[in-house]
This record gives sequence, structure tokens and C-alpha cells, in this order.
Amino acid sequence: MALTHNFILLFCSLFLISSPHSIAQTTFRPKALVLPVSKDPSSLQYLAQINQRTPLVPVEVTLDLGGQYLWVDCQQGYVSSSKKNPSCNTAQCSLAVYRLKTCTVDKKFCVLSPDNTATRTGTSDYLTQDVVSIQSTDGSNPGRVVSVPNFLFSCAPTFILQGLAKGVKGMAGLGRTKISLPSQFSAAFSFPRKFAICLTSSNAKGVVIFGDGPYVLLPHADDLSQSLIYTPLILNPVSTASGYFEGEPSTDYFIGVKSIKINENVVPLNASLLSINREGYGGTKISTVNAYTVMETTIYNAVTDSFVRELAKANVPRVASVAPFGACFNSKNIGSTRVGPAVPQIDLVLQSKNVYWRIFGANSMVQVKDDVLCLGFVDGGVNPRTSIVIGGHQLEDNLLQFDLAASRLGFSSSLLFRQTTCANFNFTSKS
Repeated sequence: MALTHNFILLFCSLFLISSPHSIAQTTFRPKALVLPVSKDPSSLQYLAQINQRTPLVPVEVTLDLGGQYLWVDCQQGYVSSSKKNPSCNTAQCSLAVYRLKTCTVDKKFCVLSPDNTATRTGTSDYLTQDVVSIQSTDGSNPGRVVSVPNFLFSCAPTFILQGLAKGVKGMAGLGRTKISLPSQFSAAFSFPRKFAICLTSSNAKGVVIFGDGPYVLLPHADDLSQSLIYTPLILNPVSTASGYFEGEPSTDYFIGVKSIKINENVVPLNASLLSINREGYGGTKISTVNAYTVMETTIYNAVTDSFVRELAKANVPRVASVAPFGACFNSKNIGSTRVGPAVPQIDLVLQSKNVYWRIFGANSMVQVKDDVLCLGFVDGGVNPRTSIVIGGHQLEDNLLQFDLAASRLGFSSSLLFRQTTCANFNFTSKS
């Protein structure tokens, strides 16, 4: 049965790539695509604009790194002459739905389960296809606009938008599925199954680049993809979505954090929480939906206590907590460096002691008042689904490359050390 299932998926994948109704209708073959990303100051969500439909309409969506696919509100204001709903017995449906096809009662249309991961709200609606256009890039500048005529996504009812940023009409999923944005773009244009994200906290725009490097940020001409540190991406065998089928794996991106160090000192914690158990609990994942890193209570307490002790050695007084943070300090007693406030560095130690993701003050601290800085980690409670969720604030001005084919993550640590930021992609076209 497994062999037959894999053959069907392979056939469906080839069908989607080779069908003249699915590939991009252009003789120009881009090597990569670029999508600008901005940060909403109210919701702290990262937003992108997808150009979709006929005629094309800019659609604001919340970026969801681990999301299954693009889903859009089709209940209000969706008008397009090219919109279609693939029927149940099609290659598109087989590609989009996990194992068993989910269909409407009359067996006419294919049904998906769009998931608002910001509010943990799920629903069901039709698998849909329509035109999507996006700019190409050579890694340094934007290039020609290209389109995918039959881009697969899920429609969704308006109520599921609750909790998303104002004006947003859906979520753009970059997760580990066959119809996420990275998978569909790489299939449509036959470039490597890789994508990179570079988020910014400023009013300027960060980027998602679909495809391989070079990844170039001003004022330099260096290809940042050549200096990344790599760690394996781990597959959680149990879905972390709001609703899922038994046996369905998670579409989130997990990495293998083995220990945590603060100022080179190992934080004492229950290491078993850092592994994923048979029920899919535990481990460490990366999220663009969580504004800050969330930790299981005992891990959070251990990290906070160690951090407070290290700052106390520098005579930095602790002040009253400011929600949602627990450890806050008088910023008048904290100096400044190229990589943010002069506070103890935090290392997420990965597959070996020599491979670690170092978090400096710009990513560990949050300015909540003129004279108050807080450690930007949040208590996730006892027995959460995932022990550590690395949130958006910790990702900002770090370049992350997700290599889906090799199942590995490349990361830069803070780009501030290189005197650049994620806001420095050159969005000015050479033409």
C-alpha cells in the first residue's frame, strides 16, 4: 500500500509540474522569486502581499512559516474570472490532501482544512486554484514579474480571519507540504526546493526569497548563502495543526536544540523536553506567528533565572515585570553594542557543542518603556505541545534558509555583526 501511495503522489507531482495548465505561462524561467515582508506594529505579525486573481488584486496575508498552504477569504469580495475548484478525482486534489481524499457530500469538490495558527482556529473549505503573480530576483535586485496560472490554495470563510492584522485576507503557508508556497513555486519554475526568510523589526521591508542564493543585502555584494551555519530539520511525525488526520506529520520546521547556554554556562533543564516524543510533544520549532520565543515553564524558569544571575554580576537591577515578559531590567544600567543591548549572550546548542545559534541583545531584549528592557521570552505553561517555539523577535535580522530537499536549516545569526540588516534588500529594479 505504501508503494502504491508513493507512486500516486509521484504521479500527481509530475502532473502538476508538467501540465500546461499548471506551470507558469512564460518563456522566462526565473532562478528565484522575491516577496517583500513587513511587520504590523499592532499585531506584531509579518505581512506579505500576494497578487492574485484575474484581473490581479493585491491580497494582504499573514506570513506563516509552518503553515500548510495559502488560504484566503473567498466569502467576501473575491472576484476572479480564472478561479476554479478542482474536483475530488483530480491530481490536484491528491496532491493537496493527506492520504485519503476529503470531498464534499456529492463527491464533487475537494475539501481542505485552513488553519488560523495565530488563534488556533480551524475550519474547512474548498481547494481552489487561481492566478498568482510574483517578482523574480537574481538575489540582489527584483526582476520581471512572472505568474503561475493555477496556483493551488484553500478558500476560507470570513470568520477565520479573526485575530489577524487589520486588512489581512488570509495566511501564506511556507510549511512542509506539496502545495505550500515554496513547493509550488519550485515546481512551477523548476528551481531548487529552497527558500530563505529575512525579517525586520523596522518600518522597512524584509524578504522571503524562493529558490537558492545568492542572497545579497546592501551595502555589501557578498552572497550570504555562502557563510551560513547548518543544522538538520527534524520532522515531527505528529501534526501540530488545529485539526488533522491520524498519522499526518507536522508541517512545522523543527530543529534539534540539545542544550542552552548563557554566557557559556549550561542552563540546567530537563533535556528530555528538548526531544519530540511519540505523541509529537516536545522539541523546538521556528515560528513567524509567535511574536516572541515561548518556552515550557521549567525551561523558561531555568533560562530566566540564569539570565538574571548573569546580569546581577554586572550590577544591573531587576525591575517590575511588564506583561507578557517576566524578567525586566533598568536599561540605564545596560550598555549598547553593535548587536544590541550589552547583555549575556544566549546559545541554542544544536547537533554538537560547536554548532550553536547565538542570540545577542538585539534579539533577546525588548524595549517596553524608555528605561525598561525585558528578556523577550514568554512562559508557555506546563506540558505545551512544543517545548520551545522560537518566535519572530528572535528571528529578526537573521537570515534563515530552509532547504527542503536536503532537510536542513542554514542560519546566519545576527546580520548586525556584518553591518547590514534584513531591511537592506535592494527593491529598486535595475531596469
